[in-house]
Amino acid sequence: VQLQASGGGLVQAGGSLRLSCAASGRTFSSYAMGWFRQTPGKERDIVAAINWSGSRTYYADSVKGRFTISRDNAKNTVYLQMNSLKPEDTAVYYCAAKMGRTVVVPKGVNEYDNWGQGTQVTVSS
Repeated sequence: VQLQASGGGLVQAGGSLRLSCAASGRTFSSYAMGWFRQTPGKERDIVAAINWSGSRTYYADSVKGRFTISRDNAKNTVYLQMNSLKPEDTAVYYCAAKMGRTVVVPKGVNEYDNWGQGTQVTVSS
């Protein structure tokens, strides 16, 4: 599966953005999906993830209550709604896919097989 992330940009603290990740192919519903972020010199960290059906989600503690991950399997797209953005949310955001129809939500960078190109999110104070 090929992934194309979009929706990043510059926003003031307290604002909102919605990231989208469009996937190619007809097997999107067989993949768990994740959003990760990375800043220069730091490791890529998970932000949120969702299993193949959308029945299970995972959020990093730093974004709980502010971010929401969702998916539309009919549109081959996963979303990340980001509200109450903070300057520390500034990063390049990546979407990723892991094959498998399980209830378990993969959380590790090394668990994912396919990666999108990244979209920059900048939150000004």
